[in-house]
Amino acid sequence: MNDLKVWINLILNELEKLYHNEERQPELGHDEPLDGLILTVLSQNTNDKNRDAAFKRLKDKFKSWDDVADRNIRELEDAIRPAGLAPTKSRRILDILEIIKQDFGEYSIKELANRERNEIRKYLTGLPGVGAKTAACVMMFDLKVPAFPVDTHISRISKRIGLVPANTIAENISLMLEDEVEPERYLGGHVNMIEHGRALCTARKANCEQCPLGKLDLCKFKSLKV
Repeated sequence: MNDLKVWINLILNELEKLYHNEERQPELGHDEPLDGLILTVLSQNTNDKNRDAAFKRLKDKFKSWDDVADRNIRELEDAIRPAGLAPTKSRRILDILEIIKQDFGEYSIKELANRERNEIRKYLTGLPGVGAKTAACVMMFDLKVPAFPVDTHISRISKRIGLVPANTIAENISLMLEDEVEPERYLGGHVNMIEHGRALCTARKANCEQCPLGKLDLCKFKSLKV
């Protein structure tokens, strides 16, 4: 086991003691992975509250994805308005639905789970407006395929701790974590890191005096000042 792998696993062990999401893995997926994909598209450039409000309005207004595809784009824009960027996101959603219907013959991406991981990632990131983070979220939460999504919290923590250089892009952090972390730790580790970014290692302040990582010499923030 290399030094980076050991270091990351020690970090995940300490975060698990704080937040317990590996022991009690949250159920965050959807029976139909397409729901998770659209939800994640809505999450872009907004917060969870607005994303969830937009998704609920969409589901309340339309009976099915067939219904969404058949309606006027203005109706879709109105439904998802709480998520912001409604014209852009509605166009992306309709384009995604059209491609999926062409590729799978129905509004479902369940079949993707049977493909090889890199093929799944390539397919998802080939869809309009779907980047590496969105693809990884759909893979892990909805398709139950190993992936380690990196959001703003995980990116910040990885840089502050010193796991990656300060200029590393989120996609490369994701690939690094997938290489160094055992797949069974992806989901719980992902959620634990997000909780840590919200509770202690926040964007405004690194609360080092309350964080066990610094006390155990697992974090280089004080020397790196990221």
